[in-house]
Order: sequence, then structure tokens, then C-alpha cells
Amino acid sequence: MKKIVVVGGGTAGWLAANHLGKKFKHNDAITVTLIESPDIAPIGVGEGTVPNIRKTLSSFGISETEFIRECDVTFKQSIKFVNWMDKKKHGSDNFFHHLFDAPSKFGEDLTAHWLKFGQDKIYADMVSPQHSACEHKKAPKSITTPEYEGTLGYAYHLNAAKFAHLLSKNAVARFGVCHIKANVINVELSDSGAIAALNTKELGKLEYDFYLDCTGFESLLSGQALNIPFVDKSKELLVNSALVVQVPTKESDEIPPYTVATAHQAGWIWDIALTNRRGVGFVYSNNHMSDEEASRKLDYYLKGNPTGLSYRKLPMKVGHREKFWHKNCVSLGLAQGFLEPLEATSILLTDFAASFLVDRFPESEEKMAVLEQRFNHVMGYAWNRVVDFIKLHYCISDREDSQFWLDNKKADTIPDTLKARLDLWQQFSPQKEDFFSKFEVFDYDNYLYLLYGMNYKTKLSPLSTQYHDKAKAHAEGIKAISAKLNQQLPNHRELINKIKRYGLQAV
Repeated sequence: MKKIVVVGGGTAGWLAANHLGKKFKHNDAITVTLIESPDIAPIGVGEGTVPNIRKTLSSFGISETEFIRECDVTFKQSIKFVNWMDKKKHGSDNFFHHLFDAPSKFGEDLTAHWLKFGQDKIYADMVSPQHSACEHKKAPKSITTPEYEGTLGYAYHLNAAKFAHLLSKNAVARFGVCHIKANVINVELSDSGAIAALNTKELGKLEYDFYLDCTGFESLLSGQALNIPFVDKSKELLVNSALVVQVPTKESDEIPPYTVATAHQAGWIWDIALTNRRGVGFVYSNNHMSDEEASRKLDYYLKGNPTGLSYRKLPMKVGHREKFWHKNCVSLGLAQGFLEPLEATSILLTDFAASFLVDRFPESEEKMAVLEQRFNHVMGYAWNRVVDFIKLHYCISDREDSQFWLDNKKADTIPDTLKARLDLWQQFSPQKEDFFSKFEVFDYDNYLYLLYGMNYKTKLSPLSTQYHDKAKAHAEGIKAISAKLNQQLPNHRELINKIKRYGLQAV
């Protein structure tokens, strides 16, 4: 495998190019090329990330200060879920946080203590000081905190188009990736069914040894040329459409350090604040709400849309390829699949898959079969567990105000693996041992915040007085830490402004 090509730019293509470029930087025998169409704009709505992206960007040698300055970045410490519960039972604008700091990380696990004494309190507020920091609009770090380190766990909100450009610059300058602008017209296959060449409009035939398909929903290589079947997940995940819009903001506007995800009758709305605008997306099932009604609902959310912003509709084909690696081609990003924007899974799965691929990249054609089998098994497992986690948000909600929420509770829409776990968690609260694979993209901590943020009913086993004494002391300690951090941490926008002016401390 001497000549590797990534077909397609955008976030997926350039993440892959950086992973590959870093892997083979000191191997002169291997070249990495990225072919990007000059005529196709990336979708560019994937503006949310998860904390692991910090490790990735640091490994690429990208300065966090440069990243924040160039990509309109803001810090993301949580997803704030609004109205995901019954308004009559829990009040209008009920909410919970899925925080990025681990629950109870300073001592005794407080889940059992919350189940016994705390259900009149918000779970995340009891188990982590980050809840209070988010509600007070605090940053996760100070200007003197080194790059990629934080007092609290965090990821980012970003401008996807600018992020792809930054990744492109880094891949070319730091890792020597060759960047070609050309339109791929069609794909030639060899007698064995592998990809033999790409025919381009501008440069004619281009031949490589290994191909990465990052061509988005079009899936030019895996889907069209190799005919890899698509596994439909619309039976489990019912939303299939989105209206997206960019809302300008003022420099004086407060920036929430979290994504807001507000549920509605047939889906939910994302609201992501960057430094100069908000990215808003109305996600819905067009089997439960018409496009016209969705547009009216988005108008209402934007307080009547007084400036007359126009909405862009994105159809969402929910599912993934049956195989992610076939012969000498691996699909990544939207070419690999798409579930829905909830929990920022698109960039997460792309980064995970690209990192996993380069960890054991095939040296030759003879070595590919076993690696292909391994990759497909792991990625299939990862995708199905993400389906479970996304479905969890819908099926344990006690909302019954529309057919959409009732349909999400139907047994035939819930994966068997999730059903088994929910049955277990009715008897026992989740334990780390329930997540036995390191390829669980969402883990123990994530499930705790979702289950008990939505008041999941778990039977409580008898617990010792000694445990409750320790847990009570720990909960009081978290309150004290919360108060201290709210005094020490800067306001979110204040920190962003300081980073733009002074920069963070380089590692």
C-alpha cells in the first residue's frame, strides 16, 4: 500500500488525511493524497464535538489558540436537554444536562444516594460541579490553563467549513499530504472487484493502492461503485429531516457553554452558539409533521423570525453501510453512515474510525483480509451501540403528547440490546462492568446522565448507613467546589475574547 488517496474533503476527509499523514510522515515510500471537488460544498452543519477531539487535535500538532481564533470556536461542556420530559409532570422548560465531566469523580458514587434521597434534585447538579458552572455560563478553564487542559471537561462548538480549512492547512504543511482539486466522474474496478482507478474530469485517470471514501451522502466509492448495501435504521430512529439556519449574534451576547437541545412534538431543535452566530437546526420526522408545520414551528422558536432568515432543508437517510471496509476501500464520515445530529455522533464516529484504521494500516494486499474483518466487526459494534444510546433519549421519555413520542416507546422500535440493558437497570443502577467493550463510543458516565436526568426508575437495594454518611459528605463537598469554581472561572465569552487577544499557554 504505497499510494493512499482520500476522496472528498470536508471535516471527514481532512480528519482522515491528518491521521494518515501523521502515521506515514516519516515513511517516504508512502504518499497520502486528498482529492476534493472544487464544485461541491460540504454540508457544513456538524458544529458540535465531544471531548476526545482535544486529544486528536493535540496529536496533529494544531495549536488550541489557533484553532479557537480561526474556527469561531466556543467551549462545549454539556448538552442541555430542554422539554424532553412531560411538561405537566415536570413543568414547562424542564431540563437536564449531559455533562462532559464524569459524575462523582471526586469520591463515592452518588447514584444510589440520589435514588434514595435526591430525586427532588437534578441528578447532574448533585454529582458534578460542572452543572452549576454551565448554568452560570462559566468557561471550563482560565486564560493561564495550558492548551487542551481544563479545570472541567470540555469539547468545542465550531464553524465546520473553517474547521475543514484548518485541518487542510495542517495536513498539507505538517504532514505533506498532496491536495488535488478535481471532480471524480466515475470509478474503475479490477477483475477482483477492488477499486483500480478514478476517472476525473480535470486530470484523467488516477490510480492508487488504497482508497478512503469521504464523498458524503453520495458515497461515490462504497455505495455507487462497490454497491455496498445500506442498513436502514429508520425503524429505530424516527427523525429523518432537518431545517437549518444561521442566526447572527452580537459581540455582547452571552454564549452558553453547551449545546441546547429542545424537544418538540416530532423531534428536537439544536441551538449552538459560536462567537458570531448561532447554528440552529429543527430536526423532525416528516412522518409525524409536515415540512410546512416544521417551518412554522422553527419560526416560533426564533421568536417569529423577524429578520426573515431562510431555512435550508436537509433530508436525513438514517443508517450505515453494511460493510465499512471492502477490498481496498474504507468509507468514513457521511459515506459510512448517518444517524442524526443528537450527541454530535458524526464527527465522533469519523474520528474514531480514522484513528482505528491507521492504528493497524495494511502493509500489503495480502494483509488486508484479516484487518478488513476486524475493522468491520468493531465499527459495526460501535454503530449499533450509538443507535442504542440515541434511541435511549426517546424511549425513556415520559412525554405522551404526540404520536411521535408514543411511537418511540413501541417495543418493536427499541433494539434488543437496549431493551436488555433497560431491564437490568430497572433492578440495578448501571455499573462500569455493563460496558465491557472499549469500543462503546458512549460509556457508563453518559448513560448515568441520561437515565437519571430523565428520572429513570431503578429499584434501590438496601444500603448501609456508612455509605450514606460518606455520600452525603461527598455531595456537600461538590456543592462547596461548585461555589468555589463559580467564583474562580471566567465568564465564557470573557475567556474567548482573552484567547483571541492573548492566546492560551502553549503546552
